[in-house]
Amino acid sequence: MSKNTPITVAYGDGIGPEIMEATLNIITAAGAKLDIETIEIGEQVYLRGNSAGIEPGAWDSLRRTKVFLKAPITTPQGGGYKSLNVTTRKTLGLYANIRPCVSYYPYVSTKHPVMDVVIVRENEEDLYAGIEHRQTDQVYQCLKLISRPGSEKIVRYAFDYAVANNRKKVTCFVKDNIMKLTDGLFHKVFDEIAAEYPEIENEVWIVDIGAAKMANTPESFDVIVMENLYGDILSDVAAMITGSVGLAGSANIGENFAMFEAIHGSAPRRAGQNLANPSGLLLGAVMMLNHIGQNEIAAKVHNAWLKTLEDGIHTYDIFKETVSKEKVGTKEFAKAVIERLGQNPVTLKTVEYNKSEKKVTEKKKTVKHIKPNKELVGIDVFLDWSNGTADDLGEMLKKINTDRLILSSISNRGEIVWPNGHPETFCTDHWRCRYLLENKGEVLNRSQVIELLNRINDAGFDFIKTEHLYNFDGVAGYSHAIV
Repeated sequence: MSKNTPITVAYGDGIGPEIMEATLNIITAAGAKLDIETIEIGEQVYLRGNSAGIEPGAWDSLRRTKVFLKAPITTPQGGGYKSLNVTTRKTLGLYANIRPCVSYYPYVSTKHPVMDVVIVRENEEDLYAGIEHRQTDQVYQCLKLISRPGSEKIVRYAFDYAVANNRKKVTCFVKDNIMKLTDGLFHKVFDEIAAEYPEIENEVWIVDIGAAKMANTPESFDVIVMENLYGDILSDVAAMITGSVGLAGSANIGENFAMFEAIHGSAPRRAGQNLANPSGLLLGAVMMLNHIGQNEIAAKVHNAWLKTLEDGIHTYDIFKETVSKEKVGTKEFAKAVIERLGQNPVTLKTVEYNKSEKKVTEKKKTVKHIKPNKELVGIDVFLDWSNGTADDLGEMLKKINTDRLILSSISNRGEIVWPNGHPETFCTDHWRCRYLLENKGEVLNRSQVIELLNRINDAGFDFIKTEHLYNFDGVAGYSHAIV
């Protein structure tokens, strides 16, 4: 007899306790071998003064079990409360978010009856690094951080997932026609890793037209890998066009830990009424069972759930008089799934999970990367200034050069406004002033940067930020303003 697997369970708030109870009843009835540790998360923890929504002691359980089945939570209104999901993902290194988005036509209404797409979303960086600043009266910034190691991990996961799950194609969505360095890096890493998987078709789409194509013809896609923000938005879109966000589960996977959940929220208005559909959390639990190697149980649960859909036993959110046969509550739906354990769907495709499938995290190749020669060649100095026009600022700043650094250009919100700017360009109080070495081929040292900043400060300017400008193997590692 196989040994029980320890897992950590959180019942959450709102509809969370109801759908978690239903989910655990189903997978236990199917024969899941689990040792369950329960922790408290969510609204009551927030209101006790913990800004992360999880008690410090709960981390001990997660470190022991390394597997987290989590129900939705309610975050109190108002500021000062951190996203528990973001905290958990970053703390435990859950770099990959996996969301299968499948249509269940004709039992769930959808315009896309053959959709079967898996969104693989990077989970730790991008704009979700949460590094924001107010820099002037008028301008705020949020830093987009894309790293080579982070990109390599998520792209490789997408290809390994495709191999392990008999998927045929991996698509990358980026916006590197605009963000040439950050999204450009993600695209470059995708191409490098795709070359290692000749058996898997690969393609790259600009995210806007790619998203439009996914919404219109999702059957054109198989696995889609994206940076954090794109993946967050488009995984919800993909789930919705299958027919219901409420049917989608997700996995958050790291090297040592994993978290499984529904993608919907806690729906406090529906709490305690025996109305909620537990399907999203149940399918998250199916992903968990596969992760811990209980593949046969996962398939048994998944197929019983599909048979329940086929038989028209539906909760209120997907009930349609033309298709459904019985409207049921949370408990009754769980009972119906349990009654069908051991049965397979007839119209919908039967699910099979292969015990011999390798874990997608096992392959740990690293793209060979030679560290480039890095040379400091200039500096961008950002000013909070509102005392005149761009030409006025240019005239003042061009007098504040050093013997090696000279003012090259001034831009406002990425548009060149000096020299030879256009009077029609709208400007705020946030200016990027670019100083470059007068003699190309030279290398700058930091003492010369400090000398320049001292001169700018002595002239009475409020510099709010600086960015060093580097060449890497002679190639500019910074963007150029739009002329």
